[in-house]
Amino acid sequence: MKFALLFEIQGPKDDDGGYDSHTLYKNTLEQCAFADEMGFDGLWFTEHHFLTGFCESPCPEVFFGALSQRTKRARIGFGVSILPYHHPVRVAERVAMVDHLTDGRVEFGTGRSNPYEQTGMGVDPRETRSLWDESIRMIPRIWEPGEFSWEGVNWNVPARNVLPKPYQKPHPPMWLACQQPESYQLAAEKGLGVLANNPYAPGILEQYVQAYRETVAKCDPVGAFVNNQWSSNVFAYCGENDREARDLCADSMKTFFGPDKPYIRGRIDAYEQLLAAWGEVPDHLQNDFTRWIRYSDEDTQNKAEEAGLNLDTGPNAARHAMQRLDPDTLVERGVIIGGNPETCIEGVHKYQAIGVDQIMMIMQTETISHERMMSSIEMFGKHVFPVIREEEKAKAAASARA
Repeated sequence: MKFALLFEIQGPKDDDGGYDSHTLYKNTLEQCAFADEMGFDGLWFTEHHFLTGFCESPCPEVFFGALSQRTKRARIGFGVSILPYHHPVRVAERVAMVDHLTDGRVEFGTGRSNPYEQTGMGVDPRETRSLWDESIRMIPRIWEPGEFSWEGVNWNVPARNVLPKPYQKPHPPMWLACQQPESYQLAAEKGLGVLANNPYAPGILEQYVQAYRETVAKCDPVGAFVNNQWSSNVFAYCGENDREARDLCADSMKTFFGPDKPYIRGRIDAYEQLLAAWGEVPDHLQNDFTRWIRYSDEDTQNKAEEAGLNLDTGPNAARHAMQRLDPDTLVERGVIIGGNPETCIEGVHKYQAIGVDQIMMIMQTETISHERMMSSIEMFGKHVFPVIREEEKAKAAASARA
């Protein structure tokens, strides 16, 4: 099992009720350097735009330049690069350059983002599946030795030698951000690792992990190799006081998904306008629409249902259900990993049991101070990881003897 931190770059409001970007970036650098020292295996950063109060990570590759000089062992993850926003050549160049600066520690996650951000970038949400698909096929080819050329639906590139090529050979591991079962299967079919971004408990997630393994075993990879790995996002907090840590972790998760961030009203308006303009929603966008149309008025919700959206199922319904669960239930079901070291170890065991390869901990949130974040990083590094790693070593030794 590998352990990573996932950053939206999100923090508590300042004394004036605003967001202090400068302090937040400095604190994040300190947290990452300390996590590297404490034995975290990875540091992943999202790419989001316009999400005031939720994310201040619009260009993670800039942050990675600083991390390349402040960390030594933790892998650095694009979690993810939004392919429809960028020319594939530019993406390939950025990832390869960071790979050199980190001496080959890059993980390359990809995704399509959401209609609110897409329309802000002048991108038609209905075209993003095509843009992502063509880009994910181009980038591994760009990284091959020699010149690259391409004639496609969205891009045409005359013969050019794109430099640099990645430090890792043949290229960094490739991933897809997934919020629904259809995305898990898409990742498997293309030989991509799964970055599971949903609130499912391990007991529910297990069936999807198994289906992914079955499909990826017979896939035709878009890259030079199959990245058969499953990573799950999990809200996490470790402290000495079990009760306090459980409560802090649960509150962190519920606030993170809560409908009160500054950008929310604008996002709902954007989805209402798109629904009215289109009259129907393509299948690959329905999950995101249902999440936000839930907060619209009754008339809009009726129009959404007439357009074929089911507002009562899927990951979005699960997010709403979580808001009603108490901290102990969330911990016992493995939805969050929060508590003292013993409780957190039990939480990790739940993900080990279903075959998850990496837990990406969401720890830096609006409700967790920098000081608490640093303390939790230390608790995991000193009291949780050593136990899990010793257990895995003993199990491997016993298997070798058998």
